[in-house]
Amino acid sequence: MIRAEYKDKDSIVNILTNSFDDNRSVNYIIRQDKKRIKRIQRLMEYSFEVCYHFGKVYFSNEKKGCALIVLPDKKKTTLRSILIDLKLIISCIKKLQPNDRMNYLWFIGVDPSEQNKGIGSVLLSEIIDESNSDKRTICLETSTIKNLPWYQKFGFNIYNELDLGYKLFFLKKDADK
Repeated sequence: MIRAEYKDKDSIVNILTNSFDDNRSVNYIIRQDKKRIKRIQRLMEYSFEVCYHFGKVYFSNEKKGCALIVLPDKKKTTLRSILIDLKLIISCIKKLQPNDRMNYLWFIGVDPSEQNKGIGSVLLSEIIDESNSDKRTICLETSTIKNLPWYQKFGFNIYNELDLGYKLFFLKKDADK
């Protein structure tokens, strides 16, 4: 994996917009109208900015996948500009997340035409290695049930669930000792 630069923003936003197009959590907070894709793109732009300034942004080596990580203890801003529904979800997440020093894996995605080729697995393995080196727990949420076994294969455990009209799963992986 390679650390992304600010000039990579458009490529990363494009990958995430495409890979989260049918994600239930994202579509829950985005108004479902003819501007839906543009709104997803804006969410990903916001996410990139937050992670670039208060976390880490990575590309897979092939630049077909990316990951955005927030370091909550480094973050200096709030999410006040996000839609009311997102505020609701984030406020629930903050109350349910462990108090450990953590890397919050906000998004990880691979260009849909490049999925199931191991790009995401390599990227996640490298994120886990770095988190272990930094002695940080990794936390994430997903509403994509088919991704649960993938995360569990990497040692993530479900520690909570929310029913928002769909299931939102909270997962974490403690740093190796």
